[in-house]
Amino acid sequence: MEAIIETLLEYAIEQQLMEPSDRIYARNRILACLKEEDYTPTDQRVSYHYVSELLQMLCDIAVKKGILEDTLRNRDAFDSQLMNCFMPRPSEMINTFEMKKNNSPILATNYFYHTSIASNYIRKDRIDKNVSYKVNTEYGIMDITINLSKPEKDPRDIAKASKSVSTSYPSCVLCKECEGYYGSLRCDGRSNHRIIPLKLSGEDWFFQYSPYVYYNEHCIVLKGEHVPMKTCRKTFIRLLEFVEQFPHYFLGSNADLPIVGGSILSHDHFQGGNYDFAMANARVVQSFQLTEDVRADRLFWPLSVLRLSSVQKETLIDVADTILQVWRQYDDPAVEVYAKTDGQMHNTITSIARYRNNRYELDLVFRNNRTSKEHPMGIFHPHEEVHHIKKENIGLIEVMGLAVLPARLKTEMQAMKDYLLDGTCSDLLDSHLEWLQNLQQSMTWTKENVEEQLQEEVGKVFVEGLRHCGIYSFDEKGDIAFQKLIDTIEGTLT
Repeated sequence: MEAIIETLLEYAIEQQLMEPSDRIYARNRILACLKEEDYTPTDQRVSYHYVSELLQMLCDIAVKKGILEDTLRNRDAFDSQLMNCFMPRPSEMINTFEMKKNNSPILATNYFYHTSIASNYIRKDRIDKNVSYKVNTEYGIMDITINLSKPEKDPRDIAKASKSVSTSYPSCVLCKECEGYYGSLRCDGRSNHRIIPLKLSGEDWFFQYSPYVYYNEHCIVLKGEHVPMKTCRKTFIRLLEFVEQFPHYFLGSNADLPIVGGSILSHDHFQGGNYDFAMANARVVQSFQLTEDVRADRLFWPLSVLRLSSVQKETLIDVADTILQVWRQYDDPAVEVYAKTDGQMHNTITSIARYRNNRYELDLVFRNNRTSKEHPMGIFHPHEEVHHIKKENIGLIEVMGLAVLPARLKTEMQAMKDYLLDGTCSDLLDSHLEWLQNLQQSMTWTKENVEEQLQEEVGKVFVEGLRHCGIYSFDEKGDIAFQKLIDTIEGTLT
């Protein structure tokens, strides 16, 4: 035990989570967590690759001592508490962040991101297990990720949760009250979690990183108040004020309606980061000068995107708000767009902000969540023929060109390779079989090319699913309908 603890203490000092003068204090906090009263410091050390390996050893000790019930949820809560022994208080982290930000926003986010990884709040050992690759498509280079970082729930935790007394603290996993929270059956442990306060549109918002980062510096910006997602004029103000403060980041908002929205609609929040998705570099197919200060570009992208840009932030906000108001009420039967059904709203916008080349940018992605008998999960949602690869909602991250695919595909893709090479069939392939038969007949498959070709074909299915979400196709019918929308917007602006 002593060698593990001393190794962990040295790690915390090396990663600048604490100063050498904090060593004895931090050691005693670890011993308190382990309910250990006797200790003899040692010069021995243990080898490790990820800090999680050291934490796993200490969790094993806690389980043997009867301190910890041996489930993954309990282990995660306990090892977060262990790492919190090295973490600065929130006020100290905020002060350091602000001091660095005064010199450079990049220095501030570098510090915060490094601390989030070093403290094991971002569980890098799990994220590194994700299968990630890139696929070149007609729309640019798409990112594909098979998500293996979110562990499945332990049946013992599920059973316990069903018998537990319901609580409302924190209200959800995004709430600011999660900072330092040990964890419960309904909320993961966040003892080592820290958030940075921000002012956006004159309101209290908070900046943190996602514990399951899907791309570089994947951050979450959450409202201090637990209120539902709502796309409105203030959305555009908040997005642009954020990228004004952190111009090296983008920030985007999921749509605020089911089917076309994100996985959490109960708490208003944004996602951003230091990463260029394929959509950021999409080709412009048509440009419009909507006002003297605001240019609009129709992007060549599978979804329907209008990019606004201007050096004048306030004018850009005015134009974006006008477009939102037009779209909320917009009908066009030619492309199956109806704003409302029996009072239920269908039209909304996914929006992404950037600050590039001394200009503010807002990408407005037109979304509609109508359903039909033919498409019960959504007319502008991935259709049934692509569900074997992706049937979940197309949220902000997918909209920008990163496929977050289910973990089942890792095993299924191995079975797919066997089928394509020698016809070996497996029950895992039931949903993929028709697609695989077409691939096998139309292409040559060898041991040398099967991996790369299969990855490319999976990427093509993802892109096809994105096309299903697009309202305006790049053909005569789609072009006419899109121009009709632009004419309506221009008429409202004049």
